[in-house]
Amino acid sequence: MATEIRVPTLGESVSEATVGTWFKKVGDAIKADEPILELETDKVTIEVPAPTAGTLSEIVAEAGETVGLGALLGQIAEGAGAAAAAPAEKKPEPAAAAPTAQPAAAPAGPQAASSMPPAPAAAKLLAENNLSADQIDGSGKRGQVLKGDVLAAVAKGISAPAAAESAKVQARAPAPAEDAVREERVKMTRLRQTIAKRLKDAQNTAAMLTTYNEVDMSAVMSLRSKYKDIFEKKHGVKLGFMGFFTKAVTHALKELPAVNAEIDGTDIIYKNFCHVGVAVGTDKGLVVPVVRDADQMSIAEIEKEIGRLGKAARDGALSMADMQGGTFTISNGGVYGSLMSSPILNAPQSGILGMHKIQDRPVAIGGQVVIRPMMYLALSYDHRIVDGKEAVTFLVRVKESLEDPERLVLDL
Repeated sequence: MATEIRVPTLGESVSEATVGTWFKKVGDAIKADEPILELETDKVTIEVPAPTAGTLSEIVAEAGETVGLGALLGQIAEGAGAAAAAPAEKKPEPAAAAPTAQPAAAPAGPQAASSMPPAPAAAKLLAENNLSADQIDGSGKRGQVLKGDVLAAVAKGISAPAAAESAKVQARAPAPAEDAVREERVKMTRLRQTIAKRLKDAQNTAAMLTTYNEVDMSAVMSLRSKYKDIFEKKHGVKLGFMGFFTKAVTHALKELPAVNAEIDGTDIIYKNFCHVGVAVGTDKGLVVPVVRDADQMSIAEIEKEIGRLGKAARDGALSMADMQGGTFTISNGGVYGSLMSSPILNAPQSGILGMHKIQDRPVAIGGQVVIRPMMYLALSYDHRIVDGKEAVTFLVRVKESLEDPERLVLDL
């Protein structure tokens, strides 16, 4: 008797995935709960464990195929003896298995979305905004487009079918023959496609502006140097800069709540909590795990959570819960040597702080030119919701907290 391997629940709002790497081949012995393949979603990479012990007798969905929730990925035969029979049965099947896998995933796409006409209120909004129901993912029963779906689409900047057509006109000019043979074409991973889409959507939707400042890191570096050994001995984690920056950000967000808010249609949603996303670069792309309720955590607790999330990101072990709910993001380009940059918003958030390289520079203090370890800070914000005065004040508050870190302890 064979046990089916199917696509597990992928998390909220995730309905399909791309088959990544199979860790096992047909005929390989498998232990129960042993990871046997990877699934790439638009947010994280998920390892699928074996539902039972046995032998991998069939691979239905090959690497690179798109599969929906519950789709059949492969089968496990009971016992080691099935390994010999499985390859013989497998040979005539690829031609039949591949076509049947494709239609199985198809209903999750446009066909399911169009099974019901839009709700009356949604239909009216579609007409008013010159939109088509095919452009919008419905959240109602059987994929029905509701009024809220249309409002969300309008807020994201989808304005007319022409927008979709212009996106298709991205044909690449043919390369000269002598160059073409030296090129390599690699399909973008689902994560990379999502990163590209969301960053471009953020640019198209938000009225994005960046303000800059610089911070003297002397006080933080001195404090870190003085207490790093004691800190690590007591808390079991190194004292870095991210704990100070995250704490400084949460203090500033409480004073300037618009930077911690987001736009939903014609409403502004103010978040009375601080879930701070920390951008982490991995070999598969940029991910932004979230430190939840960072405003209620100590610097030691923040450092521990950032360490846990960073390790999980590099190991490909982030859960969907680790990635969701962020209200503000911090991106540290300084670890790669960046001196200054303008970060792009992590939609639907209204603010992102860019950290950069610490560099000794001459600065004027008290009429004297002295050398200090300086860092440029950049705050990109959505000007639709955050005014220039609020953005500049926010960045100044972060600067003040870092240049006088006692403020973080005294909550000033």
